Amino acid sequence: MNNPKLSYFEKENILHLAISSEKEFSSVEISPNITAELNEKGELIGIEIIGASAFLRDSILETTQAKLLQLTQEVA
Repeated sequence: MNNPKLSYFEKENILHLAISSEKEFSSVEISPNITAELNEKGELIGIEIIGASAFLRDSILETTQAKLLQLTQEVA
């Protein structure tokens, strides 16, 4: 496996993580706006997130809220 490469395309708001420099053979939609890129053997070589800024914002907010809720329950 090659060195991972993270790219953000601001105009399109797309985040791309390439974990291999192999050619993409096919792709699978994991969830809306998230696609797994596969090589000819069906191995994961990259991930693409469309609408990346909202996805990251929402993911961070959910994680932070869950941690804060857990902390407040431990204190109570």
